[in-house]
Amino acid sequence: MRNQRVFPCLKLMPSRKHFNIALNQMTSVYFSFEKGRPRMNSVDLSVMIAGEAGDGIRQAGLLFSRACARGGFYTFSVFDYLSLIRGGHNSHLVRVCDREVYSHRKKVDILLALNLDSIQKHASELSSNSAILYDSDSVRKLPELSSKVTGIPVPLKSMTKEVGAPLITRNSAGLGALFSLLGYDLNLFLGVIEDQFKKRPKIAELNKELAKKGYDYMRENFEGEFPFRLKPIKGRSRYVLTGNDAIALGALKAGMKFFVAYPITPASPILHLLASLQRDAGILVLQAESELAAINMIIGAAYAGVRAMTATSGAGFSLMAEGLGLAGMSETPIVVVLAQRPGPSTGLATYTAQGDLRFVIHASQGEFPRVVVAPGDVEEAYYRVIEAFNLAEKFQVPAIVLLDKHLAESYKTVDSLSEDVKLERGQLFLDKYEGEYKRYLITETGVSPRAVPGIEGIIVKQDGSEHNEWGFATANAENARRMQDKRMRKLEYLRKEISNLNPVKLYGDERAELTIIGWGSTKGAILESLLLLKERGIGARFVQVVYLWPFPDYEVKKAIKDSRKLILVENNKTAQLGSLLKEFLCLEPDKKILKYDGRPFTPEEIVDRIEEAI
Repeated sequence: MRNQRVFPCLKLMPSRKHFNIALNQMTSVYFSFEKGRPRMNSVDLSVMIAGEAGDGIRQAGLLFSRACARGGFYTFSVFDYLSLIRGGHNSHLVRVCDREVYSHRKKVDILLALNLDSIQKHASELSSNSAILYDSDSVRKLPELSSKVTGIPVPLKSMTKEVGAPLITRNSAGLGALFSLLGYDLNLFLGVIEDQFKKRPKIAELNKELAKKGYDYMRENFEGEFPFRLKPIKGRSRYVLTGNDAIALGALKAGMKFFVAYPITPASPILHLLASLQRDAGILVLQAESELAAINMIIGAAYAGVRAMTATSGAGFSLMAEGLGLAGMSETPIVVVLAQRPGPSTGLATYTAQGDLRFVIHASQGEFPRVVVAPGDVEEAYYRVIEAFNLAEKFQVPAIVLLDKHLAESYKTVDSLSEDVKLERGQLFLDKYEGEYKRYLITETGVSPRAVPGIEGIIVKQDGSEHNEWGFATANAENARRMQDKRMRKLEYLRKEISNLNPVKLYGDERAELTIIGWGSTKGAILESLLLLKERGIGARFVQVVYLWPFPDYEVKKAIKDSRKLILVENNKTAQLGSLLKEFLCLEPDKKILKYDGRPFTPEEIVDRIEEAI
């Protein structure tokens, strides 16, 4: 890659400074608790913050997670919300551990409730020896609760009135009370507030004052010790990121210079984050008038030699299908992020699903090569989107990064993200080309030279109609056959390339006769289920299929070798990965664990279903 002085917009690597900017954006009552369940000298705590839309539930959960991560803990959190601006019910479930954690749990240990509805909805989810910390100004009388659950009233609304703060800030007072209950260092939380509101110092001071009020109120009005305690762990603090955050950061590190999208849940946060970073990162971010416009704009940018990406969900991807075909026929490298949600049509707009796998493999008319990669967690989202850019350019194909709402919007602590990544642009010519230029030169690999417009002495012509080697449209039968063979020949070499990228990953006991197979965001719950199964004396391994297309049949077959019982786990109705196993390996899983109500799996669900099967 030469002469980036001539094409400065094509310079790929963002500076370390810009990468770090992006990463960093992100009357006395006695407690009647029993001794508590055995903790095995470890921390595994689940806290739910709940209220209505407009109460700042998402932000409260994020601040809680960041404060815990700053104290050395690992967290994983799930935000459940309706498609409403105000009203309805929202909840943010945060799991805190002293080991890396991959999924939320079924039970809740502490519920921070801002209204009565939250208590009524979630009381059945509370574990034994748990607590409900509630706003006594909003909840005058508690519903009947288990004797194992302790209610703790805190006048959160009154606290906001005392300091003249808006009602939404009561969640800071609630979090202060929560950290007091857990015996946690308040200063860690105050530091998180300062960072979150550093551009609005008055708001930061109000929230800090309320956090102190909540913390002090608990210390002055309640005695006894909650069985769950959080003591900061010596060591480094950690980042708290979503899959969407990781995609945005990975795209920046991959050298993406142009991002266009039309807002849609759950992919919009990628647009929001990149828009906030565009000046610092030296990229261009646009909100298009439609999904069709978005994909056509990134095709145009890629034609000019710029790494470009869009992000959408299933409904938006449906509109992009025509543009995807244009990228396939014109052999233009683009990256499309698809964050799945339940369909068809609008479906459940704010919930999760894995129902679009077959759709993305075959989207658009005709046949053409593409890449489909499905990260399983936040770290993988970062690294796999970089791979997607490399594969797209190296083989001049569209690459689709398949997420779902659960991965896209759930928060997970991350120790670090490496900046030492490899970028490959394939046969891209930026400044000059020697000899006669044929954009669609027929080659052994199917990959042709790719020059950008403006190079002296050559004409760069691409076409969405069938074309000859020079890019001129033609309906010649022999040419049509040769060109289709050329394009599809890339699949063979794509398979070889992908085989070096760990397309299938193996976890757990490699010799176990019980094998669980899955893809995407089910990874987290399955990894946690392996630990639960081990506690019950059941050995198991997990085969994670990361690259779905071209399908890595050899690697899958190798990973499941010697398995006596194969159990498939998917968040869809029709077992779409299962259909690929049958198509490529003539293999039928012994048991299919399928969930399609819009909610992600919990480890306990998977373990219960496995025990039924064996």
